Amino acid sequence: MLGNKNKATGHYDTLVSNKSEFIGDLHFSGGLHIDGRIKGNLIADEQSGAVVRISETGVVEGEIRVPNIIINGTVVGNVYSGQHVELAKKALVNGDVHYNMMEMVMGAQVNGSLIHQGKDKNGKGRKSKESAVGSEGTETKVD
Repeated sequence: MLGNKNKATGHYDTLVSNKSEFIGDLHFSGGLHIDGRIKGNLIADEQSGAVVRISETGVVEGEIRVPNIIINGTVVGNVYSGQHVELAKKALVNGDVHYNMMEMVMGAQVNGSLIHQGKDKNGKGRKSKESAVGSEGTETKVD
């Protein structure tokens, strides 16, 4: 999971329960755990070290811009992570995933592109675009 055990073990400041639906953009810091549905964008400052965890019952319809992202539910929209993305067994992402480091477990699905956002030797951002598994079932190598 994440390098910081405190984040991985589950201290979350905010919970969206499976009986809740949130409509609108949500700006946060700290930890956000989603069991319910969010229709809007999730945004956290890159330097905040924020974490969003979407459980297998969680659904996000919108863009996610958070440093650390753990997905085991459904995301309809693009995902942007400056630090770490984890796609668990039941993850379904319908959109592009922009990542620095990524873990992807067998069973996770991405219907979009995997786009590595790394840093080159000069410290400047580097972008490379790699396709995820296509509709024909062929795989493309990803950094």
